[in-house]
Amino acid sequence: MTKYLAKIGLEMHCEISKTKSKVFSSAKNDFSDTPNTSVRPLDMGFPGTLPVVNKEAVRLALMASMILHSKQPEYIWFERKNYYYPDLPKGYQITQDTNPIPVGIGGYVEYECHGEMKKVRVTNIHLEEDSASLDHYDTTSTINYNRSGVPLLELVTEPDFHSGEEAMAFLEHMRSVYQYAGISDADTKKGQVRCDVNVSIMDASLDESNPENWGTKVEMKNVNSFGGVRDAINYEIERQIELKENGTYDEMPQQTRRWDEETYSTIYMRSKVDALDYKYFVEPNIPKYKLTKEWLEEIRASIPKLAMERKQEYIENYHLSEYDAGVLIKEKSVSDYFEECVRLGIEAKVAANWVTVNVVGECNKLEIPIDEFYITPEYLKQIMDGMKEGLISSKQAKEIFYKSCEEKKEPKIFMNKENAQISDRDELLKLITTILDENPSQIEQYKSGKTNLFDYFVGQVMKNTRGKANPVITKELLTEELNKR
Repeated sequence: MTKYLAKIGLEMHCEISKTKSKVFSSAKNDFSDTPNTSVRPLDMGFPGTLPVVNKEAVRLALMASMILHSKQPEYIWFERKNYYYPDLPKGYQITQDTNPIPVGIGGYVEYECHGEMKKVRVTNIHLEEDSASLDHYDTTSTINYNRSGVPLLELVTEPDFHSGEEAMAFLEHMRSVYQYAGISDADTKKGQVRCDVNVSIMDASLDESNPENWGTKVEMKNVNSFGGVRDAINYEIERQIELKENGTYDEMPQQTRRWDEETYSTIYMRSKVDALDYKYFVEPNIPKYKLTKEWLEEIRASIPKLAMERKQEYIENYHLSEYDAGVLIKEKSVSDYFEECVRLGIEAKVAANWVTVNVVGECNKLEIPIDEFYITPEYLKQIMDGMKEGLISSKQAKEIFYKSCEEKKEPKIFMNKENAQISDRDELLKLITTILDENPSQIEQYKSGKTNLFDYFVGQVMKNTRGKANPVITKELLTEELNKR
């Protein structure tokens, strides 16, 4: 079978969720399950209403373009993109055309996929308003204007991806960028991230740089999950290869398809022979304004540490493994939790182990974000201090962790004298001496080479103390006493 190469480009739409109001109206910019509660007349396209630009939305959009190494414009202005659809009440969308420069043009993104660094070129990034949302039922459709006018970033890439896995890794990377920079929560469950995908294939033996060697481009609209993007791309590549193999590929028109989660396939929507003429023209109600160098430098200086910078810091400064650092930085909230633990004085490797295994594991089990987890970094420190001071064993620490979480009580409540770890050497020596005196035959077998009996003696100590004996001191004293006999 002929080998084929896929060529994939993405258009990633991400709502800017970190502004208080929408991009052109004073309506609240917040997610709500109750329809039509965050609206103003402008969002619904009422006549006589005028847009006012949200400066914070522009600032965050410019910050995103700087992170992408894009070129910023000298002036900011907006255009009208004219088309009719029920979720666009004005009959046009206020957006930015790419001529000459929106909030950013050009640039690149470096991201990691399966341990390998990849690079994708950025075509442009622009700021626009989101549309309303429609829900379709058997006999009717409803419209929710909560999303109408929410600030939206559209990031357009060059077709530099070659697999669904690369595309998904890029989207996950960009989600972390938006989260760490404080631009957006980028929560797919709230519909804050959507993606359009363009896929074409070619014979892998041909010259990739020659556009004539590439096949017909197929667009897939509004894929709502990163896994969906990966699966849609992989399916579409296989579908196009099958058409190539059976000789019908050249008959396939340029088209738009959608990803269907139920059938796990892409479904034909419409042909797309030519680009739509949206009749862009400058938005007359928003005057263009000049961006000062001082403001741009201020924005650039405000860019915080992003995920990859934190990962490098965790590896170099805290000597964490590549895996643990990767788990910690995957979600900003988890990384923030870990850094707070370290700031409070928990040793970094200890904190990393507890956060990646116990804390994240329990949050996943409870299906809650780490921000809602009962065991705060302060409470985790109580448990770590208890172990450090010899008050509790590592086993007891885990028991207290889960008990505190279950009963919603501070960990220190469970660290009392009754369940405290026994670390008194004289008390433990007296018990060990008694146990050894009662097991002469086991001592003889141990001396003759059955060294695994050492664990038997440790077990007897733990049994007699109901697991409260300090294991480190117990093993030290047992070794000393057995050597004497």
